[in-house]
Amino acid sequence: MRLRETGVVWGIVMLLQSAPGVATVKDGVDAWQAGNYAKAIAEWKQPAEQGDADAQFNLGQAYKLGRGVTADGKIAQSWYLKAAQQGHEQAQANLGLILFQGGDRQGAIPWIVKAAQRGEPRAQYVLGTAMFNGDLVARDWPRAYALMTRAAAAGLPQAATSLQQMDSYLSIADRQTGATLAREMETGGTFTVAMAPSVSSTLPAKSPAAKPGTPKPKSTAVAAAPSQAASAPVAPQPAKVAQAAPKPAPVPASTPPAPKPAPVETAAPTPSSGSAWKVQLGAYGSEAGAQKAWGDISKNSVVRGKSPDYIPVGALTRLRAGPFPGKAEANSACQALVKAGFNCFPVAP
Repeated sequence: MRLRETGVVWGIVMLLQSAPGVATVKDGVDAWQAGNYAKAIAEWKQPAEQGDADAQFNLGQAYKLGRGVTADGKIAQSWYLKAAQQGHEQAQANLGLILFQGGDRQGAIPWIVKAAQRGEPRAQYVLGTAMFNGDLVARDWPRAYALMTRAAAAGLPQAATSLQQMDSYLSIADRQTGATLAREMETGGTFTVAMAPSVSSTLPAKSPAAKPGTPKPKSTAVAAAPSQAASAPVAPQPAKVAQAAPKPAPVPASTPPAPKPAPVETAAPTPSSGSAWKVQLGAYGSEAGAQKAWGDISKNSVVRGKSPDYIPVGALTRLRAGPFPGKAEANSACQALVKAGFNCFPVAP
């Protein structure tokens, strides 16, 4: 079974459109937000040339969007590359996604792997798809399920759709293993990816790792929500790329046919209601399907007395239940539900 590749390419287009970003040169950010794009570019240019990864990333975004400068995808990619080589997570993800979308999947996958290992949701989505299909990386369904679970928990609708597809093919044991791996990723657990020899030779140099327990430096960055893409310096709308859909690799006769991906959600994710922790129990094609699933799940004692939420997200309906007093209680409930064969991950208030 393969997750349909044309759906993955379209999903990447949407991911690039909603990509968040940061800026560390405050004067440039202020200028950008005031609509003075030329000044923002001027503020970022010198630190970028001196090796500041965030400034390099922001220039990449500016050239991709074409504000303050003439839009130029090659120059944008070169700035992404400079930042990515310094370990900039978002630059690594953006560079990998652009290369993947442009057809250079072999060049893309090492950057996507590095970003996914750092917890970047868009990269986790793409790597999870590749790992599920055994495409350029070793096939590993539990790990693919874990990556897709983390991407879905971050609010990526494409990941929620793929996770629902995976539920139809993975055994209960594989889903349980995947859920355990997802919890390890959530708490900072690392993992390795086995790649094809032709890909391994193209791996970028390893970025310096932070010492355990070292706090992440506080950033003066400005994050851009998907709905603010038109005005934020770090959420450019990519130009549409005219290209033929990639041909799926041959599928063994014993492998089930790939399901059609659900429509891609373009709206911002719907936040959970209330101030207490909840658990997400799946994404379904209709509210009736979510209600039917709750009828089965609610028989489990760990959610007895909890209230279901049916959250419409594009063509899907997310099923969540709660409230739980804290993260530990939500985690404990999910562990019990996963052991019982259900899909589950905690959702913060």
